[in-house]
Amino acid sequence: MNSKPLVSAITIFFNCEKFIEEAIESVLAQTYDNWELLLVDDGSSDGSTAIALQYAQRYPQIRYLEHPNHQNRGMSATRNLGIRNALGEYIAFLDADDVWLPQKLEQQLATMQSQPEADIVFGPTQRWYSWTGNPDDAKRDSLRKINIQPHQLLRPPKLLALLLQGKANTPGTCSVLIRRSIVEKIGGFEEVFRGMYEDQAFFAKVYFKASVYVETKCWDKYRQHPESNCAIAKKTRKFHPYYKLNPAYENYLNWLVKYLSKEEVKDVKIWRSVEIALWPFRYPKLYSLQYPLEKIWNGIKYRLSVTNN
Repeated sequence: MNSKPLVSAITIFFNCEKFIEEAIESVLAQTYDNWELLLVDDGSSDGSTAIALQYAQRYPQIRYLEHPNHQNRGMSATRNLGIRNALGEYIAFLDADDVWLPQKLEQQLATMQSQPEADIVFGPTQRWYSWTGNPDDAKRDSLRKINIQPHQLLRPPKLLALLLQGKANTPGTCSVLIRRSIVEKIGGFEEVFRGMYEDQAFFAKVYFKASVYVETKCWDKYRQHPESNCAIAKKTRKFHPYYKLNPAYENYLNWLVKYLSKEEVKDVKIWRSVEIALWPFRYPKLYSLQYPLEKIWNGIKYRLSVTNN
Protein backbone atom coordinates (compact mmCIF):
# COMPACT_ATOMS: atom_id res chain seq x y z
CA MET A 1 0.00 0.00 0.00
CA ASN A 2 1.28 3.47 -0.92
CA SER A 3 1.09 5.79 2.10
CA LYS A 4 1.27 8.90 -0.07
CA PRO A 5 -2.03 10.65 -0.86
CA LEU A 6 -3.53 9.72 -4.22
CA VAL A 7 -3.95 12.48 -6.80
CA SER A 8 -6.61 12.10 -9.49
CA ALA A 9 -5.49 13.82 -12.67
CA ILE A 10 -8.42 14.52 -15.01
CA THR A 11 -7.78 15.12 -18.70
CA ILE A 12 -10.81 15.85 -20.85
CA PHE A 13 -10.44 15.75 -24.61
CA PHE A 14 -12.34 16.29 -27.83
CA ASN A 15 -10.60 15.66 -31.16
CA CYS A 16 -7.14 16.40 -29.79
CA GLU A 17 -5.02 13.73 -31.47
CA LYS A 18 -2.24 16.22 -32.27
CA PHE A 19 -1.43 16.96 -28.65
CA ILE A 20 -2.95 14.39 -26.27
CA GLU A 21 0.11 12.12 -26.19
CA GLU A 22 2.32 14.98 -25.01
CA ALA A 23 -0.18 15.78 -22.25
CA ILE A 24 -0.29 12.16 -21.07
CA GLU A 25 3.50 11.85 -21.18
CA SER A 26 3.79 14.95 -18.95
CA VAL A 27 1.77 13.07 -16.30
CA LEU A 28 3.91 9.96 -16.69
CA ALA A 29 6.98 12.18 -16.20
CA GLN A 30 5.84 13.46 -12.78
CA THR A 31 8.36 13.13 -9.96
CA TYR A 32 5.45 12.24 -7.67
CA ASP A 33 4.31 8.69 -8.33
CA ASN A 34 0.99 8.12 -6.54
CA TRP A 35 -1.46 9.38 -9.12
CA GLU A 36 -4.20 8.10 -11.37
CA LEU A 37 -5.02 9.61 -14.74
CA LEU A 38 -8.60 9.69 -16.00
CA LEU A 39 -8.81 10.29 -19.75
CA VAL A 40 -12.35 11.53 -20.31
CA ASP A 41 -13.58 11.51 -23.91
CA ASP A 42 -16.17 14.12 -24.92
CA GLY A 43 -17.27 12.25 -28.02
CA SER A 44 -14.13 12.53 -30.16
CA SER A 45 -14.30 11.52 -33.81
CA ASP A 46 -10.57 11.61 -34.59
CA GLY A 47 -7.70 9.40 -33.48
CA SER A 48 -7.56 10.74 -29.92
CA THR A 49 -9.98 8.04 -28.66
CA ALA A 50 -7.71 5.27 -29.91
CA ILE A 51 -4.66 6.97 -28.38
CA ALA A 52 -6.37 7.26 -24.99
CA LEU A 53 -7.48 3.62 -25.07
CA GLN A 54 -3.95 2.47 -25.91
CA TYR A 55 -2.52 4.32 -22.89
CA ALA A 56 -5.27 2.91 -20.63
CA GLN A 57 -4.38 -0.60 -21.77
CA ARG A 58 -0.64 -0.10 -21.21
CA TYR A 59 -0.71 1.61 -17.80
CA PRO A 60 -2.81 0.44 -14.80
CA GLN A 61 -2.79 4.00 -13.40
CA ILE A 62 -4.66 5.28 -16.45
CA ARG A 63 -8.39 4.87 -17.04
CA TYR A 64 -10.53 5.75 -20.06
CA LEU A 65 -14.02 7.22 -19.59
CA GLU A 66 -16.72 8.44 -21.97
CA HIS A 67 -20.35 9.56 -21.89
CA PRO A 68 -23.06 7.01 -22.78
CA ASN A 69 -23.17 6.37 -26.54
CA HIS A 70 -19.97 8.39 -26.97
CA GLN A 71 -21.92 11.65 -26.63
CA ASN A 72 -20.48 15.15 -26.82
CA ARG A 73 -21.64 16.87 -23.62
CA GLY A 74 -19.29 19.84 -23.34
CA MET A 75 -16.37 20.65 -21.11
CA SER A 76 -18.17 21.02 -17.77
CA ALA A 77 -20.14 17.76 -18.00
CA THR A 78 -16.99 15.96 -19.12
CA ARG A 79 -14.93 17.28 -16.21
CA ASN A 80 -17.74 16.23 -13.86
CA LEU A 81 -17.68 12.71 -15.28
CA GLY A 82 -14.01 12.55 -14.34
CA ILE A 83 -14.69 13.96 -10.87
CA ARG A 84 -17.41 11.39 -10.18
CA ASN A 85 -14.99 8.58 -10.99
CA ALA A 86 -11.97 10.03 -9.20
CA LEU A 87 -10.58 8.05 -6.28
CA GLY A 88 -7.95 10.51 -5.09
CA GLU A 89 -7.89 12.77 -2.07
CA TYR A 90 -6.75 15.53 -4.42
CA ILE A 91 -7.80 16.47 -7.95
CA ALA A 92 -5.74 18.15 -10.66
CA PHE A 93 -6.84 19.07 -14.17
CA LEU A 94 -4.83 18.83 -17.37
CA ASP A 95 -6.37 19.71 -20.70
CA ALA A 96 -5.34 17.51 -23.60
CA ASP A 97 -3.45 20.26 -25.45
CA ASP A 98 -1.47 21.44 -22.42
CA VAL A 99 1.37 19.97 -20.34
CA TRP A 100 2.51 19.82 -16.73
CA LEU A 101 6.07 20.43 -15.64
CA PRO A 102 7.61 17.37 -13.95
CA GLN A 103 7.54 18.63 -10.34
CA LYS A 104 3.98 19.96 -10.37
CA LEU A 105 2.34 17.32 -8.20
CA GLU A 106 5.29 16.85 -5.84
CA GLN A 107 5.70 20.54 -5.11
CA GLN A 108 2.01 21.35 -4.89
CA LEU A 109 1.40 18.49 -2.47
CA ALA A 110 4.29 19.77 -0.34
CA THR A 111 2.57 23.15 -0.22
CA MET A 112 -0.73 21.52 0.73
CA GLN A 113 0.94 19.63 3.56
CA SER A 114 2.60 22.81 4.84
CA GLN A 115 -0.73 24.69 4.56
CA PRO A 116 -3.27 22.21 6.00
CA GLU A 117 -6.07 24.80 5.97
CA ALA A 118 -5.72 25.41 2.23
CA ASP A 119 -8.35 23.85 -0.03
CA ILE A 120 -6.61 24.73 -3.27
CA VAL A 121 -3.15 25.78 -4.38
CA PHE A 122 -2.05 27.18 -7.72
CA GLY A 123 0.52 29.38 -9.40
CA PRO A 124 0.84 31.36 -12.63
CA THR A 125 0.41 29.55 -15.94
CA GLN A 126 2.80 29.92 -18.88
CA ARG A 127 1.17 31.05 -22.09
CA TRP A 128 3.03 28.63 -24.33
CA TYR A 129 3.71 29.85 -27.87
CA SER A 130 7.20 28.35 -28.16
CA TRP A 131 5.85 24.80 -28.61
CA THR A 132 6.00 25.48 -32.35
CA GLY A 133 9.81 25.70 -32.28
CA ASN A 134 9.62 29.07 -34.05
CA PRO A 135 12.10 31.58 -32.51
CA ASP A 136 9.57 34.39 -32.96
CA ASP A 137 6.96 32.41 -31.02
CA ALA A 138 9.48 31.81 -28.22
CA LYS A 139 9.59 35.57 -27.65
CA ARG A 140 5.82 35.57 -27.04
CA ASP A 141 5.87 33.20 -24.05
CA SER A 142 4.62 34.92 -20.90
CA LEU A 143 3.03 34.19 -17.54
CA ARG A 144 -0.71 34.58 -17.11
CA LYS A 145 -1.16 37.03 -14.24
CA ILE A 146 -3.35 36.06 -11.30
CA ASN A 147 -3.02 39.40 -9.47
CA ILE A 148 -3.23 37.77 -6.04
CA GLN A 149 -0.60 38.38 -3.37
CA PRO A 150 1.27 35.06 -3.06
CA HIS A 151 2.34 33.09 0.03
CA GLN A 152 -0.68 33.81 2.16
CA LEU A 153 -3.86 31.91 2.98
CA LEU A 154 -6.88 33.75 1.58
CA ARG A 155 -10.16 32.77 3.18
CA PRO A 156 -13.54 32.94 1.43
CA PRO A 157 -15.28 34.95 0.14
CA LYS A 158 -12.67 37.73 -0.17
CA LEU A 159 -11.37 36.64 -3.56
CA LEU A 160 -14.82 36.53 -5.16
CA ALA A 161 -15.35 40.26 -4.60
CA LEU A 162 -11.85 40.99 -5.93
CA LEU A 163 -12.54 38.82 -8.99
CA LEU A 164 -15.72 40.73 -9.79
CA GLN A 165 -13.94 44.04 -9.30
CA GLY A 166 -11.22 43.02 -11.75
CA LYS A 167 -8.59 43.11 -9.00
CA ALA A 168 -7.94 39.35 -9.07
CA ASN A 169 -8.06 36.75 -11.83
CA THR A 170 -8.94 33.09 -11.94
CA PRO A 171 -6.02 30.67 -12.32
CA GLY A 172 -5.36 28.48 -15.30
CA THR A 173 -7.41 25.32 -14.83
CA CYS A 174 -4.33 23.14 -15.33
CA SER A 175 -2.35 25.00 -12.65
CA VAL A 176 -4.46 23.93 -9.67
CA LEU A 177 -4.33 21.17 -7.10
CA ILE A 178 -7.57 21.02 -5.14
CA ARG A 179 -8.98 18.81 -2.43
CA ARG A 180 -11.68 16.52 -3.74
CA SER A 181 -13.80 17.34 -0.68
CA ILE A 182 -14.11 21.01 -1.71
CA VAL A 183 -14.88 20.06 -5.33
CA GLU A 184 -17.74 17.90 -4.07
CA LYS A 185 -18.84 20.62 -1.64
CA ILE A 186 -19.24 23.21 -4.39
CA GLY A 187 -20.90 20.74 -6.77
CA GLY A 188 -18.17 20.53 -9.42
CA PHE A 189 -18.53 22.36 -12.72
CA GLU A 190 -21.71 24.02 -13.96
CA GLU A 191 -22.95 21.95 -16.89
CA VAL A 192 -24.88 24.84 -18.46
CA PHE A 193 -21.45 26.11 -19.52
CA ARG A 194 -20.29 23.81 -22.30
CA GLY A 195 -17.24 25.87 -23.20
CA MET A 196 -16.56 29.56 -22.52
CA TYR A 197 -16.81 30.61 -18.87
CA GLU A 198 -16.97 27.03 -17.58
CA ASP A 199 -13.75 27.73 -15.68
CA GLN A 200 -14.94 31.15 -14.48
CA ALA A 201 -18.12 29.67 -13.01
CA PHE A 202 -16.15 26.91 -11.27
CA PHE A 203 -13.58 29.27 -9.79
CA ALA A 204 -16.25 31.74 -8.72
CA LYS A 205 -17.66 28.95 -6.56
CA VAL A 206 -14.16 28.05 -5.35
CA TYR A 207 -13.40 31.66 -4.40
CA PHE A 208 -16.74 31.84 -2.58
CA LYS A 209 -16.25 28.72 -0.44
CA ALA A 210 -12.59 27.66 -0.43
CA SER A 211 -9.41 28.80 1.30
CA VAL A 212 -6.84 29.62 -1.38
CA TYR A 213 -3.05 29.53 -1.29
CA VAL A 214 -1.11 31.04 -4.19
CA GLU A 215 2.48 30.22 -5.10
CA THR A 216 4.87 32.08 -7.39
CA LYS A 217 6.05 28.93 -9.19
CA CYS A 218 4.75 27.99 -12.63
CA TRP A 219 3.80 24.32 -13.02
CA ASP A 220 1.97 24.15 -16.36
CA LYS A 221 2.13 25.27 -19.96
CA TYR A 222 -1.02 26.51 -21.68
CA ARG A 223 -0.57 25.85 -25.38
CA GLN A 224 -1.57 28.76 -27.62
CA HIS A 225 -2.91 27.51 -30.95
CA PRO A 226 -5.80 28.40 -33.30
CA GLU A 227 -7.69 25.14 -32.70
CA SER A 228 -8.05 25.55 -28.93
CA ASN A 229 -11.53 25.94 -27.44
CA CYS A 230 -10.71 29.44 -26.30
CA ALA A 231 -9.34 30.53 -29.69
CA ILE A 232 -12.35 29.13 -31.55
CA ALA A 233 -14.77 30.78 -29.12
CA LYS A 234 -13.07 34.14 -29.57
CA LYS A 235 -13.30 33.85 -33.36
CA THR A 236 -16.96 32.87 -33.42
CA ARG A 237 -18.43 34.90 -30.57
CA LYS A 238 -20.97 37.60 -31.35
CA PHE A 239 -20.79 40.92 -29.60
CA HIS A 240 -23.47 43.29 -28.38
CA PRO A 241 -23.79 46.19 -30.85
CA TYR A 242 -22.49 48.65 -28.25
CA TYR A 243 -18.71 48.55 -27.96
CA LYS A 244 -18.17 44.81 -28.08
CA LEU A 245 -19.94 43.77 -24.90
CA ASN A 246 -19.62 39.98 -24.73
CA PRO A 247 -23.02 38.28 -24.23
CA ALA A 248 -21.26 35.15 -22.95
CA TYR A 249 -19.94 37.23 -20.05
CA GLU A 250 -23.45 38.56 -19.45
CA ASN A 251 -24.76 34.97 -19.29
CA TYR A 252 -22.06 34.15 -16.76
CA LEU A 253 -22.97 37.16 -14.60
CA ASN A 254 -26.68 36.29 -14.73
CA TRP A 255 -25.83 32.74 -13.65
CA LEU A 256 -23.74 34.17 -10.81
CA VAL A 257 -26.68 36.28 -9.61
CA LYS A 258 -28.84 33.14 -9.41
CA TYR A 259 -26.08 31.20 -7.67
CA LEU A 260 -25.46 33.89 -5.05
CA SER A 261 -29.21 34.23 -4.46
CA LYS A 262 -29.52 30.47 -3.98
CA GLU A 263 -26.62 30.58 -1.51
CA GLU A 264 -28.39 33.46 0.30
CA VAL A 265 -25.32 35.68 0.12
CA LYS A 266 -25.61 38.83 2.22
CA ASP A 267 -22.16 40.30 1.57
CA VAL A 268 -22.72 43.86 0.34
CA LYS A 269 -19.31 44.08 -1.39
CA ILE A 270 -20.06 41.01 -3.50
CA TRP A 271 -23.50 42.23 -4.57
CA ARG A 272 -22.20 45.71 -5.33
CA SER A 273 -19.43 44.20 -7.45
CA VAL A 274 -21.94 42.09 -9.39
CA GLU A 275 -24.14 45.11 -10.06
CA ILE A 276 -21.20 47.15 -11.31
CA ALA A 277 -20.17 44.31 -13.63
CA LEU A 278 -23.71 44.01 -14.99
CA TRP A 279 -24.54 47.67 -15.53
CA PRO A 280 -22.98 47.95 -19.04
CA PHE A 281 -25.35 45.17 -20.20
CA ARG A 282 -28.35 46.77 -18.54
CA TYR A 283 -27.57 50.26 -19.81
CA PRO A 284 -25.55 49.67 -23.03
CA LYS A 285 -26.33 53.06 -24.58
CA LEU A 286 -25.12 54.87 -21.48
CA TYR A 287 -22.07 52.59 -21.33
CA SER A 288 -21.26 53.38 -24.96
CA LEU A 289 -20.93 57.07 -24.09
CA GLN A 290 -17.88 56.50 -21.92
CA TYR A 291 -15.61 55.95 -24.92
CA PRO A 292 -16.15 59.29 -26.71
CA LEU A 293 -16.12 61.01 -23.31
CA GLU A 294 -12.79 59.38 -22.50
CA LYS A 295 -11.37 60.58 -25.84
CA ILE A 296 -12.59 64.14 -25.16
CA TRP A 297 -11.12 64.10 -21.64
CA ASN A 298 -7.80 62.70 -22.86
CA GLY A 299 -7.69 65.44 -25.50
CA ILE A 300 -8.30 68.11 -22.87
CA LYS A 301 -5.54 66.67 -20.63
CA TYR A 302 -3.15 66.61 -23.58
CA ARG A 303 -3.86 70.24 -24.52
CA LEU A 304 -3.46 71.32 -20.89
CA SER A 305 -0.11 69.55 -20.64
CA VAL A 306 1.11 71.21 -23.85
CA THR A 307 -0.04 74.63 -22.64
CA ASN A 308 1.66 74.18 -19.25
CA ASN A 309 4.92 73.20 -20.92
